[in-house]
Order: sequence, then C-alpha cells, then structure tokens
Amino acid sequence: MTKQISFSKYEKELRPQYRQSVNSAESTEDVKKFFAYSTHELLETALQGKVAVEYEDIRLEPHRESGFVISSRLRDLQQFDSVWNRSDLPHIVKRMAEFAIKRYKHLEKHRDRTESKIYPIPG
Repeated sequence: MTKQISFSKYEKELRPQYRQSVNSAESTEDVKKFFAYSTHELLETALQGKVAVEYEDIRLEPHRESGFVISSRLRDLQQFDSVWNRSDLPHIVKRMAEFAIKRYKHLEKHRDRTESKIYPIPG
C-alpha cells in the first residue's frame, strides 16, 4: 500500500484569501482568474519547485463534470503525475473548483446587474 501525501495544510492557509477573492469577483472572468491564481499557488507550494507550473496549466471549466482542466503539458510530467496521483491534491482542487463554480453560476445568472456595476451608464 502506498502512502498518500496530504496538502490540506496548504489548503487551509490558502482558503481564507481564496474565498474572499472569489466572493468579491465582479465577473465570471474574475472567478476564473482567481481560481487559476490560487490553484497555481497551491500547486507551486505542493510541488516545491520541482515542476514549473504556469498560469495556463489549470483552468476553471464550470460546464465539465470535474469543474477544472489541467493542461496536458503538466499531466505529462512524471514529477507532477506522481504527486497528483499519490496525494489529496485532486480533492482539494475539486473543492476549490466547486466553490468557484457556485460564484460563477451566480454571476452568470445575474449578468445584467453585474455588468451595470462594472459599466455604469453615466446619468
């Protein structure tokens, strides 16, 4: 039986700022951006610099079952794959995606109000 690595400590450190950022998002693109930045930070910490994680390597995909996509470039790296498959990272990223998707769907549902806040019509 292989030992599973836990990164929940990093998740707990990241969670308050992540939640604040996502909750303050004014557009669906902001939600995607905050998800990408936060998961990038999580992966950089978890992989301890052994793998260069780029901004484009992970993105929120609200209409996919998993809620996110990891680039094939990153998935093809043995160092990433071994950590990903032997840790709780998939579960942590899934929780982060679920939280972001709730905000994303709320903003998508209320697009008119959101856009009027971002682009007010001069009176």
